[in-house]
Amino acid sequence: MVHRFTLNGLPIQTGDLICTTDGDDRDLVGQFWRLLGKLIPGEVDHIVVYVGPGGRCVEAAARGRVIEFDIQGDTWNFESMLAQRGVRDHLVGLSYPLANADLLNNEISRIREDVATYCLAQAAAGKPYNLNFFDSRTERCFYCSQLAYLAYLKHGFDLNTNIDVPDLPFSEDIIFPQEIWNGCRHRRVPVDTATKRP
Repeated sequence: MVHRFTLNGLPIQTGDLICTTDGDDRDLVGQFWRLLGKLIPGEVDHIVVYVGPGGRCVEAAARGRVIEFDIQGDTWNFESMLAQRGVRDHLVGLSYPLANADLLNNEISRIREDVATYCLAQAAAGKPYNLNFFDSRTERCFYCSQLAYLAYLKHGFDLNTNIDVPDLPFSEDIIFPQEIWNGCRHRRVPVDTATKRP
């Protein structure tokens, strides 16, 4: 089933992606996340897959494995989800990989459902975090943007666009969160609803 939700005033459906930036300055842990975010090129440091219903999502991140978590309310607030996620991040916006797909509505719905099923299966299996960012095709372990990449690649949607990524040896093998943001239609969170990065 395709679920619909509103996050910080933006519409989101099953399979859409939540794009965030890491860290804040309130304490050492927040500063650590900000430093980690600076190692990732671009404004977007992290990708979360929305699956629904309600605020249910899947991510590969701080817990060292793929997890399910629930957004508390309809506004992104890392503090309310910290116990579930262990991540301090701020919402940049939402990315819509299927926005320009030339497919019938029932086919788009099937892909959305399949992306959710794939991501939930990785969380149920407790797949570990992938520290080898160059190995983006493995399904033994996942990093955040790799999870979204492989879920969509199965349906012919290649989120590895190489748009605005560093021109380094083998960088084409890494799935950067920023390239997903740049390569898909997206909407930035309205300024009045965003939690500002200090």
